[in-house]
Amino acid sequence: MKIIDTHCDALWKIQLSNRSLDYQSSDELHTNIERLKKGNVYVQFYAIFIEPEVLVEDKWRDALDQIEIFEREVIAKNSEMVHITKWEQLNELKQGQIGAVLTLEGADAFGNDLEKLNELYRRGVLSIGLTWNNANLCADGVEEPRGAGLTALGKQVVQSNNERGVLTDVAHASEKTFWDVIDVAKYPFASHSNARAICDHPRNLYDDQIKAVLNKGGLMQVVFHPPFIKENSDTATISDLIKHIDHICSLGGVKQIGFGSDFDGIERVVTKLEHSGQYTYLIDELLKYYSEEEIRGFAHQNFINFCERIV
Repeated sequence: MKIIDTHCDALWKIQLSNRSLDYQSSDELHTNIERLKKGNVYVQFYAIFIEPEVLVEDKWRDALDQIEIFEREVIAKNSEMVHITKWEQLNELKQGQIGAVLTLEGADAFGNDLEKLNELYRRGVLSIGLTWNNANLCADGVEEPRGAGLTALGKQVVQSNNERGVLTDVAHASEKTFWDVIDVAKYPFASHSNARAICDHPRNLYDDQIKAVLNKGGLMQVVFHPPFIKENSDTATISDLIKHIDHICSLGGVKQIGFGSDFDGIERVVTKLEHSGQYTYLIDELLKYYSEEEIRGFAHQNFINFCERIV
């Protein structure tokens, strides 16, 4: 079954290695080409992520470096990879091709420079999460103690996303930022978040937040990081992850669930779901509880349906 995965940190991981990791086959990369093929992943999202410790004056340079890694190491060196710059291209992928979507995780990269934001749009960024865990000029992240929401600049960025058919990602948002985004965004989604009712972690969403995403027509993409799956645990099983899927379905989300692994951004992994090549284990386990049509939705069709309403 074909898979769309809406979050990985391969660009950051390759950058940290000084480009020594081969995206075709390096075992250190959860999402290398060989593993994407083995797991039937036909669309992979790639985040531009800048660590908060990076000096302000260096953040834009690092973002451009990750875009260059995307263009040269992921796209140019691998004939299977197709850079998706418009959502309608998802339906144009041919057998054997893998779509690659560029995203931004945290507005720190462009600060308050909207020309830099426009450059990201021009380079093909199709999803923007305004925050990682920290605060920036657009919004507060989930670990910012003051817990503020969108700034005026942040609202301007969300509105700019709306105009361009770019998704606004709430995965790392503070609660106030989350609700502000829900008020403003036409295309909200959680690229890699789980249910807080199942695992009480700040990175997960409360039931009223999940319902708000669903009511706005957005998507909940479950994440494979064990501490977000099983409370106070560094280990988790596929069955533990399915509890989150079950809960989101119980809230009315069966047609709005997908996968956002966080591969290459996590060190701890789910047993038998340790890299992209093991997606088949997840699908096989889901088949014990859900219909093939429902699982096809989880795997890719729910996201395709979501994109069809983007104008």
